[in-house]
Amino acid sequence: MQASEISQRATLRDWVALGVIALPCLVYAMDLTVLNLAVPHLALDLAPSAAQLLWIIDIYGFMVAGTLMLMGTLGDRIGRRRLLLIGAAAFAAASFLAAFARTAEELIAARAILGIAGATLAPSTLSLLRNIFLDQRERTFAIGVWIACFSSGAALGPLVGGIILTYFWWGAVFLAAVPVMIGLLIAGPLLLPEFRDEKAGRLDVLSAAQSIVASLSIIYGMKHMAESGVGLVAVAAIAFGLAVGTLFIRRQGRLTDPMIDLALFRHPGLGAALGINVTAMLGAMGIFVFISQYLQLVLDMSPLEAGLWTAPSGVCFAVGSMATPWLVRRWRPVDVLSIGALIAALGFGVLTQLRPDSSLAVLMTAIVLICLGLAPVGTLTTDLVMRLAPAERAGAASAMSETSFEFGGALGIAVLGSLAAASYRLSMEAASLPGLPETVLAPARATLDGAVIAARALPAAEAAPLLAAAHTAFMGALDKAALACVIATLAAFVIARLRLARI
Repeated sequence: MQASEISQRATLRDWVALGVIALPCLVYAMDLTVLNLAVPHLALDLAPSAAQLLWIIDIYGFMVAGTLMLMGTLGDRIGRRRLLLIGAAAFAAASFLAAFARTAEELIAARAILGIAGATLAPSTLSLLRNIFLDQRERTFAIGVWIACFSSGAALGPLVGGIILTYFWWGAVFLAAVPVMIGLLIAGPLLLPEFRDEKAGRLDVLSAAQSIVASLSIIYGMKHMAESGVGLVAVAAIAFGLAVGTLFIRRQGRLTDPMIDLALFRHPGLGAALGINVTAMLGAMGIFVFISQYLQLVLDMSPLEAGLWTAPSGVCFAVGSMATPWLVRRWRPVDVLSIGALIAALGFGVLTQLRPDSSLAVLMTAIVLICLGLAPVGTLTTDLVMRLAPAERAGAASAMSETSFEFGGALGIAVLGSLAAASYRLSMEAASLPGLPETVLAPARATLDGAVIAARALPAAEAAPLLAAAHTAFMGALDKAALACVIATLAAFVIARLRLARI
């Protein structure tokens, strides 16, 4: 072994630093899955509209995606450890705001602030890994641990959330992040090294604003269309978003230090990796919102029961992520990605067979196939992006990779949520429910939560047909969402086979 190779090997302090970096990753993922479990409870308490409920869920992801690139560049300029600690403090403060929100609007605003704070965490942690672990094999393993921490957080989220919701109100689920962030603020300055790029480009706040406005405008139009049908407001919002998005892309081509280096997308490997991230996460994040609602609002499980049944999803993701480095030593990365995509597509297909009276074995089979199939994606595509990027641009490169994850996840919640909301609304409008007043039917036709609330105020003879119709409408919406996930996952398979076969 040569001296240069020995000098690149990680020290004990580096491995301890990896453990510290894992803390925000766990909280980052827990915040997503805990919210999924709490959705039925906050919906019953705050009574949001269908569109507001979707905004509560995915405003976090869109704010993260919209500001990640800006935060990646900021970390290169002011120091990645410093940005990580600033983000941790802001995340803790925003968690308090979310926990004590009294209206749907307040919770949406708090979740938006959480998204901006969360955007500082992922690029900081990943770029720190890129600079700490210089040996290729060690870096691949460290990135696998990094991805697995997100999955472990997803596994802990339902369990922790189920326990919290059993004994406390829904807002308490947000407070679970606070002690972890405090721990990071204490250990970070002691164990994490500082890295910055002295030649980092300037911050382009206008580009960040354009990306946020474009994505939120398009999604607003989609949500409005799902809730109220095609109309002038929805079409105008989508058109405005597309126009701003076009300006954003043109601006990136003119800037000396663009927020997104469009030239990087011409590399077949990088462009394919980001495309696979988006298509894979579209299904992975979007579908579990419906699974949580199915368990609690259709099967009438308690939060703890629902948490226990969804916990295997995070375990499968963690196991699959940790096994990925072993798999790619025996098979090509493109083969691992391709087979995984087919397995996940099969899982989404199984989900289309789910019914209110189905055995839980059907749901668990679908969850295991989906999670094991998609688990290698994060490790392999992230490692590819980081290998192609120069070390001094690690923050921006990690932000680009994480942006594709967050955008895909938020897009999945928005697209699948809008598709399901429209399907549910149309099905309920066609349902025959004579004798019920419009004051009861209006909220029941809007969301499954509204139907559950309405049924609780009715005699059993009237509540039963209302719930039956709502459950049927919801399962039809879930079928359509799962079918959309099959299509998205097969698209990831095609991208992998066409663009990564030679890499």
